[in-house]
Amino acid sequence: MTEVGLDREKENETKNGASAATTEIQIITRDGQEFTEVKEGLARILVPFSANDAAGKKPIDVEEQQKVFYNPIQQFNRDLTVLAIKAYGQEVLAKRRPANADKVAKRKRDKSDTGRGRPKKQEKIEPANGATSTAGAPKDNGAQPSEIDITPSNTQNGQEKEPQERPSANNEGSTDGIPNVDESAEGAQPTKEGPKPTDAKQEGPTHRPRFTILDALSATGLRALRYAQELSFVTSVTANDLSPSAVEAIKRNAEHNGVESKVNATSGDARAHMYSLLTQEVADDGAKSKHQKRGSPKPNKYDVIDLDPYGTAAIFFDAALNAIRDDGGLLCVTCTDSSVWASNGYPEKAFALYGGAPVKGFHSHEAGLRLIIHSLASTAARYGLAIEPLLSLSIDYYTRIFVKVRKSPAQVKFLAGKTMVVYNCDQGCGAWETQFLLRHKKAPNKSGKGVFYKYGLAMAPTTDRFCKECGSKMHLAGPMYGGLLHDTDFIKKILDDLPNVPDDVYGTKPRIEGMLQTALEEFLPPPEDDLQSIKEDEFAAVEPYPFFFHPTGLARVIHCICPDEDSFRGALRHLGYQVTRSHCKPGSLKTNAPWSVIWHIMREWVRQKAPVNVESIKENTPAYTLLRLSKKEATKDESVKDKTTKDAERDEVDKLEVVFDKKLGRDTSKKGLIRYQTNPRENWGPQNRARAH
Repeated sequence: MTEVGLDREKENETKNGASAATTEIQIITRDGQEFTEVKEGLARILVPFSANDAAGKKPIDVEEQQKVFYNPIQQFNRDLTVLAIKAYGQEVLAKRRPANADKVAKRKRDKSDTGRGRPKKQEKIEPANGATSTAGAPKDNGAQPSEIDITPSNTQNGQEKEPQERPSANNEGSTDGIPNVDESAEGAQPTKEGPKPTDAKQEGPTHRPRFTILDALSATGLRALRYAQELSFVTSVTANDLSPSAVEAIKRNAEHNGVESKVNATSGDARAHMYSLLTQEVADDGAKSKHQKRGSPKPNKYDVIDLDPYGTAAIFFDAALNAIRDDGGLLCVTCTDSSVWASNGYPEKAFALYGGAPVKGFHSHEAGLRLIIHSLASTAARYGLAIEPLLSLSIDYYTRIFVKVRKSPAQVKFLAGKTMVVYNCDQGCGAWETQFLLRHKKAPNKSGKGVFYKYGLAMAPTTDRFCKECGSKMHLAGPMYGGLLHDTDFIKKILDDLPNVPDDVYGTKPRIEGMLQTALEEFLPPPEDDLQSIKEDEFAAVEPYPFFFHPTGLARVIHCICPDEDSFRGALRHLGYQVTRSHCKPGSLKTNAPWSVIWHIMREWVRQKAPVNVESIKENTPAYTLLRLSKKEATKDESVKDKTTKDAERDEVDKLEVVFDKKLGRDTSKKGLIRYQTNPRENWGPQNRARAH
């Protein structure tokens, strides 16, 4: 390989540190063909370059001539995914080792005294070349048996070191600064293959627990390469793509990085590949091993599946859920079709893809997250699978969702009670009301010594056809997921490990810290439960205060100067309510205060701080109603009794004293964080769809 030109795009300093700070682009020649080499993290990919003369090309020209898709803006997505899989993998492997300890001990007891450390039933086969092999040795096809045999070199530069897998001799697989959780694996046992021990009591190399990843829509294979090199506990990565040219690129890039033994490139429809595991599972059920418990996780299913398509991932949900481990496998999902799930332009398409109608309003991106999770959860429920969202983020123009999949028919029963519809005042004041499709309520059992959950129908509707705040029409959205979007323990695990990872590998680390910290802070605790806690409480948990608003949206409705965030937060906290922000949008406010209190604060803002010209406000407008410029009679759909009740509630709210205390509303959270993206460069975004050749 010779170097013919060098054009580097080092975006070392962006305003928010969110772009490809570690991305390098250079022109090289390999086997007589010109390529651009793009480095991200520990991975390097070769992209065919069409120009005969690469000299003098600008980085933007290099990028435009790429034939296989690469978007540096997505480095944040890839960095975050590597760290999320790392946090997940360390946790699950730590739990699996104690569970396998008894099996390992039993294997050691069952070893033959005369078989030189081999199991009794293992037959020794002598091929024609004289090499020693084992009958029934598994093939490395990306879906491997429960344990992988590794025979590493124990010396490097003349010094003894701990055994670890070395995919190549070029040291590209090293992960400095990333601890190897498998180096001290429990239950180490001799390998089935390799040199014969000189001493019968000599211990062989350690066995690494199986951990496989499927990059279902791999394109250049960049994600697969990073997983193989940056996650030390990964034993196999399958990189699949429908395009034959992309598969050739994956193989070339795997060889270029020295991880061809760890990255398995496959060609075909991702759904067909994932469904093929289900077909194999059905065949294996007929010949189930007597050593395998019925209902235990199938050995060919993936620990992690990453779905990162151009557009929607909904068409892959069913296949992915059939190919993921059902004892807590991790499913990573990206959807870039924000014009569908975060806009009211295509509600019919949103329903077709995600089974619900989107929300129109400032909070549409959180509603989009909940639509996608609803589609995942409802698809999984058909197979008795329950999903547990670990991290759900709205990022730039796409969503990134990490969910754990578990076989649990008991947990699936709670799904309907965690699925909600939304009544949205999108043409008036922006208020919303939610309603769950079913209800699950905790109740004492007959003995009175314990509690259990009762399932029943929900009372409908939770609101009128017209908004009770401004009188405008309410529109329906959903159904969508109404549970928690994040697992706070999972977020804390990633944040705790973040200072230990190298900055030159994870160039978007500042933004990762800011967004995860914001997601962690957006949780508002639910009302206290008077009954005793049981394990089903985790399954039944719902989001008590979904969505968020922006003070500018409220000010726009009543035509007044927008209150500053500190003043608004101070007013809410002075009244005893909690308030935080959402990771979805800068300037957002998320609170447990009802809409009646929120609009009371805005009326007091107009009265105390920012008077408006009431003469310019027309009758029968939301502003006219919200500012109480007239005593409106009960509507034809509203009884006198309902009006009396509403007036009593309104009088109680109007008695509340509002104090705009800036000091009380000051943001006391961690300072200096990059919480939200700003434009990293000109014309950034999803770019064009990759061209297949």
